[in-house]
Amino acid sequence: MILQALTQYYEDLLARGGIAAPGWAPAKISYALCLDEDGQLTQVVPTKDDVKKGKKAVLQPQSKPLPAPVKRASNIASNFLWDNSSYLLGIDQKGKPERSCECFAAAARLHHEILDGVDSPVARAILAFFDTWNVENAAEHPALAGQLDEITAGGNLLFRVNEAYPQEDAAIREAWQRRQSDRDKDAVEMQCLVTGREDEIAKVHPAIKGVRDAQSSGAALVSFNAPAFCSYGHEQNFNAPVGKYAAFAYTAALNHLLADKNQVQQIGDTTVVCWAEGADPVCQSLAVAAIFGGEAPGGLTDNALRTTLRCLAHGEPCDELAVDPNRTFYILGLAPNAARLSVRFFLRDSFGALMRNVNDHYERLEIVGGRYEMLPLWALLRETVNLNSRDKMPSPAMAGATARAVFSGGRYPASLLEGVMLRIRAERNITWGRAAILKAYYLKNPHEDCPKEVLTVSLNEESTNPAYTLGRLFSVYEATQQAANPGINATIKDKYFNAAAAMPASIFPVLNNLYQKHLRKLEPGIRVYYDKQVSALKGVLGEDYPPRMTLAQQGSFDLGYYHQTQKRYEGKKKEEKDNG
Repeated sequence: MILQALTQYYEDLLARGGIAAPGWAPAKISYALCLDEDGQLTQVVPTKDDVKKGKKAVLQPQSKPLPAPVKRASNIASNFLWDNSSYLLGIDQKGKPERSCECFAAAARLHHEILDGVDSPVARAILAFFDTWNVENAAEHPALAGQLDEITAGGNLLFRVNEAYPQEDAAIREAWQRRQSDRDKDAVEMQCLVTGREDEIAKVHPAIKGVRDAQSSGAALVSFNAPAFCSYGHEQNFNAPVGKYAAFAYTAALNHLLADKNQVQQIGDTTVVCWAEGADPVCQSLAVAAIFGGEAPGGLTDNALRTTLRCLAHGEPCDELAVDPNRTFYILGLAPNAARLSVRFFLRDSFGALMRNVNDHYERLEIVGGRYEMLPLWALLRETVNLNSRDKMPSPAMAGATARAVFSGGRYPASLLEGVMLRIRAERNITWGRAAILKAYYLKNPHEDCPKEVLTVSLNEESTNPAYTLGRLFSVYEATQQAANPGINATIKDKYFNAAAAMPASIFPVLNNLYQKHLRKLEPGIRVYYDKQVSALKGVLGEDYPPRMTLAQQGSFDLGYYHQTQKRYEGKKKEEKDNG
């Protein structure tokens, strides 16, 4: 299913002119070897552009559509029309001149095999270059003077003949396509599992680059490199027969997605890409903005994005962005695994259904005190992380399970709740994001100890839930202490919060005694204000407090504390506004 979806995406991109044709791929070129019509090297020209990274501008090689690269490790295999200095000049900085000569000879053979007999002045100039270039004295050539170290540092070089690039020459392109269509006499032909057509089976698939922490040279999504993975005597990828066309198409499509850094997202150790049927870029950008907090298409504000999300969630087309809610949409999560890639998750659904699930997720997260219109997935997962630790990465398993729950509309994983509760207990701090997660978790994963009456956007003063009321009472006790001791560095929350949430019967009598002491320090009017609140909450609780509380009850306690505290903050803000 994944390979089929990516192959179809490649064909959609090809129809839009957004990707190279089979046998072609983008390659980064640092220098152009300028040849005259006789194949003599006249000069070497840098082909780098100024690219802004942060506040700085850096030079980066130009990306050009060129004949697809060969796959090589330690073997010698040349690319056509482009390669590094070992293959096109016979020199490098590796201190192995014999190997460089072999690389140059391999490049010469390949270009003669493809270009011999091609009626093109550009082709004849390239062949003349290989026939006349003196590898032994290459470093002394005047065209390389002053920039030899940069040219031989490992960047890719490309031929240019009389200001014309060979990949743009019709006769050379035709010759390369003929080469691509030639089948190996010993090649195995079978029915391709992806396309269903008879095709030459790819023994090794092209590498996939751009997955964070995977091999920089590229990793494989489909690979068999040990007897334990093989069956019926098949070797390598003949165990899962994929035709050369499909192998090229799905890897080209995936590399195209991974190359767009504005669309690639990270969830823990998982690299996430998404795409729409028909290669609709608006759907892709809208999904990234809605789920991950990326830049919204069409310059939509956060409020407008939220409105658009609600429309799509109800199956209504978005006329402003021309988005069809019935369009099929895909989300793929990949994680590094040595020389291979692991599939963390793969989702296929209509775009409207995905947006409905995402919208429902945001509605569950809505809670007073929010700083943003929407809490993006990366920010949600960050609430489970100790930001003072060296490793600020959320648990990979938890992050992947949470993402699947958001995308599919399923139940949130218990590990998300555990991560949030751990941070609350460790830091004794209930942030907006953590309170939102508690509310969303128990709305989606109902529990009798954390009922709906406490899972409200703002304070529910009508709730009689004991755990929720205890959380509210703790907040009032803290407020009384702060009023009695302005500017106090450490409040009762720093010393008693965790114990109060877990063992109220043991801690609240202590807190009540402290409250009485704090109350005596206040002015009569303020004293009456706090005493009325405490009396009302105690009236709900009665005489007996729970000796112990479950994890769900502690969640109710935390929400009660958060809601009551936010109510206090709202009162302060209103008072400041009235005085101002």
